[in-house]
Amino acid sequence: MSAPAPAAPAPLPAPEPRPGRALSRPERRLHPLTPLRRAWAPVAVLLGWAVHDPNGAYRQLSALATGTLVLASVGVVLVACVYGVLSWWVTWFAVTESELRIRSGVLFRRTAHIRLDRLQAVDVTRPLLGRLVGVAKLKLDVVGAKSKDELAYLAEAEARVLRAELLARAAGHAPGEVRAVGEAERRVLWRVAPGQLAGSVLLSGGLFGSLCGAAFVSWLLWTASHSLWSIAVTAVPIVGGAATKLFRAYANAYDWTVGESPDGLRLDHGLLETAHETVPPGRVQSVRLVEPLLWRAFGWVRVELRVAGSQNSVLVPVAPYATGRALVARVLPGTGVPEPVRPPERARWRLAWWWRGQGLAVDAHLFVARRGLLRRTTSLVPHAKVQSVRFTQGPWERALGLASLAVDDGANRTVRARARAADEARAVFHAQADRSRTSRRASPHGQWPRECP
Repeated sequence: MSAPAPAAPAPLPAPEPRPGRALSRPERRLHPLTPLRRAWAPVAVLLGWAVHDPNGAYRQLSALATGTLVLASVGVVLVACVYGVLSWWVTWFAVTESELRIRSGVLFRRTAHIRLDRLQAVDVTRPLLGRLVGVAKLKLDVVGAKSKDELAYLAEAEARVLRAELLARAAGHAPGEVRAVGEAERRVLWRVAPGQLAGSVLLSGGLFGSLCGAAFVSWLLWTASHSLWSIAVTAVPIVGGAATKLFRAYANAYDWTVGESPDGLRLDHGLLETAHETVPPGRVQSVRLVEPLLWRAFGWVRVELRVAGSQNSVLVPVAPYATGRALVARVLPGTGVPEPVRPPERARWRLAWWWRGQGLAVDAHLFVARRGLLRRTTSLVPHAKVQSVRFTQGPWERALGLASLAVDDGANRTVRARARAADEARAVFHAQADRSRTSRRASPHGQWPRECP
């Protein structure tokens, strides 16, 4: 009697798909004009050699015949063109179910896997030449990354579509819903007028300080040499450098517009190079209100942000103080800007006349510290973002009955309140842990208010 046939082995279970492997859109290359940008790399190497050793470069070029020099120049141009085309040819990007993948590198291959849930912001910048040919650069701000990854260059329409897709995917929309979601609508909250921007740049102190420095140096040179040529050679570069710096500041902040959308607060600005940035919701660690001395006569303020893992730092370069407070309320929903209180008068023995510029206020939502007489800075840290708090008291402060507080936020920034009454500082120090714990439970995560002021 024959033995029964062995049973067929059970089929092995299908392997589970690895996250991020399925492509929601096929791999694509950058814009065909990108080689023109990347072709400068070999030329930059030669220029760096010439700047590093100008005498050696001059001797080497002088020893070449005219025909050899022409052939060498043509060869450099050809190498630059070939390098630009190759670098464009080997660069691909694709959006998967959970990440943006970028492959690049001619000699050394590099593959970047950018998780969509780690995106802080996706910014679109358009350099002057890029605006003429209709291309834009996409910059990706990722949590924990020291520098931004970028896709340069894309067609302007493609950059806007890809930005909307990445933000929608980072917000949790399914791949099939992304195209239906599209780019979220923006509601304008504030636009900086060109005249106000120009006045704020001129009154920032940079031009005034440069003029004073140029006048002082000119006086010293005239006293020493009585030479107008020496004065011109020294003073003109000082004033010219300051004017160039001021123009760059004006051009960068030109037509600064703050808008509100479900993606976060959107910032559009730029004269020669336009930028389209996004402040991610729920990740602002602290806010600063900066008031230079010459701005206070006009009631102007600059609002700055500290976002963990992000390089976006300016919310609005200049605005009336009431508008600045209203914008802070949009960044930190449900909060206001309490007025800080000065330290006791005995603090003058600790900080001399600077004690008048110090201040502290603590309410149910914020830890607020102020410092500075000439350039007043008010820092606001939500209790939910406080990482640690420190109570310090040196020998001289102990004798005066004073103490200082330091609060660290999630962006590795420290806000200090100096020369406070010791009893007040100790009470704030002991209560801060409870405030932070309560605020973390109650704070809305990742949501902007939908209505505008």
